[in-house]
Amino acid sequence: MKPRVKVLSGKMVKCFLLAFFLFAACQKNEQFIQSDVCIYGNSSASILAAVQLKKRGREVVIVSPDKYVGGMTIEGLGGSDINNHAGFKNDSVIGGLTLEFYKEVAGHYGIANFDSARGDRQTWRFEPHVAKAIFDRWLEAYNIPVYMESGLRLDFDAVKKENKQIISFETVNGKTFRASLFIDASYEGDLLHYAGISTIVGREPNSLYGETKNGIRTTNTYRNFEVAVNPYVEPGNPESGLIHTIQDEILGEAGTGDHRIQAYCFRACLTKDPSNRVPFVKPGNYKRDWYEIYLRYLDAGGELYKPSYSIPNNKTDLGAWHDLSHNLYGMNHEYPEGGYQKRQEIYQYHLDFTRGLFWFLANDPEVPENVRQEWGQWGTTKDEFTDNEGWPRMLYIRDGRRMQSDYVITEHHTRNDTSIHIEDPVAIAFWPPDVHHVRRIVRDGKAYNEGFVFGGDNWKPFQIPYRSLVPRESECTNLLTPTCLSASHIAYGAIRLEWTFMLLGEAAGIAADLCLEKQCTVQNLPYTALKNRLVEKKQIIGIGLD
Repeated sequence: MKPRVKVLSGKMVKCFLLAFFLFAACQKNEQFIQSDVCIYGNSSASILAAVQLKKRGREVVIVSPDKYVGGMTIEGLGGSDINNHAGFKNDSVIGGLTLEFYKEVAGHYGIANFDSARGDRQTWRFEPHVAKAIFDRWLEAYNIPVYMESGLRLDFDAVKKENKQIISFETVNGKTFRASLFIDASYEGDLLHYAGISTIVGREPNSLYGETKNGIRTTNTYRNFEVAVNPYVEPGNPESGLIHTIQDEILGEAGTGDHRIQAYCFRACLTKDPSNRVPFVKPGNYKRDWYEIYLRYLDAGGELYKPSYSIPNNKTDLGAWHDLSHNLYGMNHEYPEGGYQKRQEIYQYHLDFTRGLFWFLANDPEVPENVRQEWGQWGTTKDEFTDNEGWPRMLYIRDGRRMQSDYVITEHHTRNDTSIHIEDPVAIAFWPPDVHHVRRIVRDGKAYNEGFVFGGDNWKPFQIPYRSLVPRESECTNLLTPTCLSASHIAYGAIRLEWTFMLLGEAAGIAADLCLEKQCTVQNLPYTALKNRLVEKKQIIGIGLD
């Protein structure tokens, strides 16, 4: 018997074809996303730029290479670096949406009168999940589409350009994002680089811009070892090799430029509150020899850092800037220009090392009892980073690529003994040059940290020019960057704070809207129009610094 064959009627064929084409159209729409402005990056600047654009009625999308958006603001950096130094208070330069964010933070913690409390550093501090909740509310309230896990395909042909304008870019998951204007609000500067815009990684030589604090630092006592730590596997025997975390490199010539970047770390959120504490766990791939330097440091009389409460509800924002901590000097140089696999490897190494270090300090019998007792009281929290066993999902990326534009912010802008007139300010940087050590080497037979620059007396707040957010006109005319702006290694160290990025993110959003409104390139935006809009939005662009 022959199988029965069902013959479709003409009407059924039409319905089938219509369904097929509707399905295909939906698939196509999902793969090709059109907007007025496309923002690439997972940072807090991405969100502030997007909110400002949505307020102006623009169609905007955020494309995040990760599973989240909000950057270090939601990844443990709750200390804010606002009003936390005895020598100065810097809250006066914070306005616009950034100030609104901190007002919501204060409201969450029951601070009713923000203006009277803003001088207190605790007013500006928050838990990671609180920052995330505020950002999530903003994204929902303004109906901002966010495409997660949509990293740029790291190839020059992934970014399509015509007549010096970016038309679109492709992601590793097969999506294509098209827009009239783009913003690179990432920490790494991938979109900048693959759009053919000039970038730099590392330290310039002092000679390039006539600086004094850039390049290799041969005189450096800040955050250096206060005790003599023997660097060799067999103490005193250079032939035996170096213990972990020490690199086999010569010091080099003072002021010489190189590829090195300041260290990365986790901003660890810890507690010793029994109701919220999860004890440190020994990692499955624990390597005890990684921590030999800590034993030698303690044996030599060194005093190790320890956690302390610094953000609300009995939690830490445990950073790392000490002579010896979980700041891994020299272990991240491949990150900015590495592919996703290399970056994941560097993240995983830092995570394995940090988890192992905290367990080691709390449990290893060779660690002095007083150190073990202190660290043994601490652990990760039950209510932070719940999707990653209590650990941040990203490293504190203090350095990535920096754009090289026609206008470069340098050390001279940061110094109080120089005067540079800024014609087009969009925000104020109110922090001293702050770059962490870039490596740990051997000097005079002892462990030596190289590269830290922080503070001093010769610095001042300075205005950040719009021109530093704009590429060279010969390279691209429809892209802005609030996070990888044109600055030297040293000057970037005074800009790279999260709240400064938030200010610049909003400024970039305002500028993008005006460029679309006036149908002009980012280079040709009239500053008067930008200034008026910044002032209207209560951005602080001058505090008597002219």
